[in-house]
Amino acid sequence: MAGRWMIDRRYELEALPLAKGGMGEVWVGRDVKLDREIAVKFVRFPDGRPDEELVRRFIRESRITARLVHPGVPAVYDAGTHEGRPYLVMQRVHGISVADLVAEQGALPIGWAAAIAAQAAAVLAVAHRASLVHRDLKPANLMLEPDGTVKVLDFGLAVALDRTDLSKITLTGQHLGSPAYMAPEQVLAGLSAPATDLYALGATLFEMLTGRRLFAGSSSYSVMHQQVEEVPTRASALRADVPPGLDALVADLLRKAPEERPSGAESVYEALVGWMTDLVPLPGIVDPAANNPVRMYNRITAYVHPPAPALSAPITTAPTSPVPGSDLPGPGVVEPARSDAVAVPQRRSQSAGGIDQVELRRARDEAHSLARASRYSQATAILTEAVARAGREMGADSADVLGLRLELAELLFEGGDFRRAVSEYERLVADLARRDGRDSERLMLARLREATCRALTGETPRALEQLGALLPDETRAFGADDPRVLELRRQIGLLQLGAGHRAAAVETLSALLVDLLRVWGPEHPMVPVVRELLAGADAAAAVH
Repeated sequence: MAGRWMIDRRYELEALPLAKGGMGEVWVGRDVKLDREIAVKFVRFPDGRPDEELVRRFIRESRITARLVHPGVPAVYDAGTHEGRPYLVMQRVHGISVADLVAEQGALPIGWAAAIAAQAAAVLAVAHRASLVHRDLKPANLMLEPDGTVKVLDFGLAVALDRTDLSKITLTGQHLGSPAYMAPEQVLAGLSAPATDLYALGATLFEMLTGRRLFAGSSSYSVMHQQVEEVPTRASALRADVPPGLDALVADLLRKAPEERPSGAESVYEALVGWMTDLVPLPGIVDPAANNPVRMYNRITAYVHPPAPALSAPITTAPTSPVPGSDLPGPGVVEPARSDAVAVPQRRSQSAGGIDQVELRRARDEAHSLARASRYSQATAILTEAVARAGREMGADSADVLGLRLELAELLFEGGDFRRAVSEYERLVADLARRDGRDSERLMLARLREATCRALTGETPRALEQLGALLPDETRAFGADDPRVLELRRQIGLLQLGAGHRAAAVETLSALLVDLLRVWGPEHPMVPVVRELLAGADAAAAVH
């Protein structure tokens, strides 16, 4: 058909994009090789010029995202680049976005609002266990399909456009997210963690229940200012039939301090289940047919309660979402394939014994080669086996094995598996302190990485405690003006700001700015970043 165009000699796309946004654009078409519908999402470069680092990071993150297998997430089929622009090939989803649904119908029935939010919470539960944070959850990214199930869109774009390392967060000066659904810590510091997604879910649930956005304003700045400073109106004040328990849940999701929100997406799902009743027909939107194949399938899986598998085996059972329209909701929160239950390659003949230096070198080279190709699951599997065998041969706290364990932890960190990485770093900190002494550089690195992993998985108070304890040790070991020490101080200020400790953040960042200007001068790239953080913190503090 005229106007269509082809990429990679395989994906035939329509003449015009389906949607455009600040982060990218979506095209629909067909995979001509497999003859199936697809959606292709292109990333837009921030300044319009090709960025090799962004392309590399996009491919890396798309592989991490592809591990998220859940019926509430469109499948990732492929990733690549076209004319220098990275893209993802995804499953095509049909239905209506929750944003359009609310625009058409206003406030949704209580049961449907709870059912949609519960399905989103089920997806977040799996994602957060896999160290993935959406960062841009909103009604436009929730698609209600004709069978009544919900797909959560744009995991790939959200992850790929953010930074996973606290040492790089906010260096671009960009906030990722949509102002109407951004948590205070996103607005103030550009930080995203599981609790950030829960805030966005609360804002989305509020909108479904009331037909109104949580905050409105004439500009993005006005809305973001309200997210930080204003206590939201209770949903029940705008809609009298909102049940008190559901009203309280929305208010809890919208707490300003991340640690005051619900403990996790699983608990939010469980709280929502009780209101997933009386799912009235939505003519023209949800197919009411009783023999809908998806409902038929999920009605059976709702009865299945398999025993918990052994910790040593990965979970491979296909997960299920809660199912609107059936008389029994699905379990919703599902077990993802455990990233810490890595399947060890079976081709090695001496896996039960030790390992010599030649084999060790070969394993390390192979793992690092795989990591350079962003094949982190395979790379960590090889190093996991090598660590176990080397430990049996040389002792778990020998110098060579400690070095290998640090390499494994670094691969886990680079691959985005922060939950497993934090455990590895925590054990390394104890063992390195005993062997190397408190001033060793690799001990400092392990301590920094452990705290960073905790921050990225939502343990901000613990991360701040660990970074605060690390600062005097780094200062003593490296000197007060060392770039590592200055960067550590920036990270502390960033986390203080994200946690809502504005006075402490202003003190930390103000002193840092003085030292940056003294040591490096105004041209250092960290100077405008710190100034931007201070401007946000000062503007917020001025209101009080």
